[in-house]
Amino acid sequence: MEHLISAVETPDYEGFNQSLKSGAELLLQIPKNKTIRVIGHLDADGICASAIMINALIKLNRKYALTTLPTITEEILSDVVEDNEEHIIFVDLGSGNIDTVGKVLSNKKIFVLDHHQLHSTTNYENITQMNPHMYNIDGSNEISGSGVVFMFTQYLTDNKNTEMSRIAIVGAIGDIQERDGFKKLNNDILDIAIKNNLIEVRKGLKFFGVQTKPIYKLLQYSSDIIIPGVTGSESGSIHFLQSIGIDPKTKNGWKKIADLTEDEKKRLIATIIMKRVVKSGSSSSDVFTNSYLLIGELDDVPFRDAKEFATLLNSCGRLNKASIGIGACLNDKKMKEMAMQNLTDYRKELVNALNWYKDNANTDRVIKKKNCIIINAEDEVIPTIIGTLGSILSKSQDIPPNTFILSLARNHDDTTKISLRITGNPDGINLKEVIESIIQKINHGSSGGHSFAAGAVIDTDKEEEFLKASLDVLESIIIEEKI
Repeated sequence: MEHLISAVETPDYEGFNQSLKSGAELLLQIPKNKTIRVIGHLDADGICASAIMINALIKLNRKYALTTLPTITEEILSDVVEDNEEHIIFVDLGSGNIDTVGKVLSNKKIFVLDHHQLHSTTNYENITQMNPHMYNIDGSNEISGSGVVFMFTQYLTDNKNTEMSRIAIVGAIGDIQERDGFKKLNNDILDIAIKNNLIEVRKGLKFFGVQTKPIYKLLQYSSDIIIPGVTGSESGSIHFLQSIGIDPKTKNGWKKIADLTEDEKKRLIATIIMKRVVKSGSSSSDVFTNSYLLIGELDDVPFRDAKEFATLLNSCGRLNKASIGIGACLNDKKMKEMAMQNLTDYRKELVNALNWYKDNANTDRVIKKKNCIIINAEDEVIPTIIGTLGSILSKSQDIPPNTFILSLARNHDDTTKISLRITGNPDGINLKEVIESIIQKINHGSSGGHSFAAGAVIDTDKEEEFLKASLDVLESIIIEEKI
């Protein structure tokens, strides 16, 4: 199989599909008595990708071992070298570190199923790489890592892994690839899920947590629908509902959207459209969004809505319990219960992180410039939470548009995890390229991610040098935008 980037200018869907088919045929040649190690990323998309691959291997009666990683480094892969498995499948990671993989794991037979941008065109004889970017398909918005794995496993199992199409959609939503619908490859997977009665798509209010949160909480914490005197205020949200004739409570607790009558729903929507803050260029339709609902799940659990499911999976990865998330994707009842408890623990850690930021916003731990905020949490915030903290701040109404949010937290192995986000939706800014330029400036560390969310890992003793380089790079980008 060829591993060079396709020279054609238009997306080569046929070539991509053929690469997946050829890769599947190659994997099926592995003797059945051999254990295959699956190595996946620990975010929602990576957890979904691992689950999809494991489900296929179970169907094929293949032995497997599982590892989840936050990133790939030579040190991490050196441990893999010592493992007995000869065959390794990387899912939702690998392409950004293909030279490291090729160098450290030269004695292994490697399969890489990824959608991140390519860092090298070097062809390694022991690596079979399947990535949409090799065929001019933009993996950052057209297909997720779990989507790539789903398509691959359909070839691997002769279309007998169809039930995992809904998990691939959860992964795509977790990677923020749904924006008023999907692009071609994700949409093809969605069609499979819909035709097999696995997912239904409904239009609903643009709130997060519709399935599980009380209505007043949806109004209070909404970042997409802003209502003066309501958004950000618990009492304001409760009074708003009462003022339009909706009792916010039931006999057993607080009302959710599902508890409303059709008349109450219409009244709520009409009032929201009338009272919301209208952003430039927006229309009444901007209060609605697509909801992707998993058929067979109860209405009041996070597994029902794909966006809430993805958040739950992220929480598993962030607290280093990716295996629980994978079990939940495989519909294991006990694992689903554990995942919901883990989500509660995750929210507590997130509250701790947000409180730490508020307490330190005016100290030297938070550097504020005109168009960037640099947060160095050191050991005060869990490193796997630091990116989520940056994402929340990037959606804050209190931070001006086009502000870079760079956040750092320390791992237990003398390395530092770094996350980069930006407020608003600026055109022409690729955060992955920005973080790469900082890493190149200090000639140290590894980076990865997408145009809208990127990160890096450096040795902790390089933090000061990294922070200085970050200010230089971010301020130079700001200057370029002004010219």
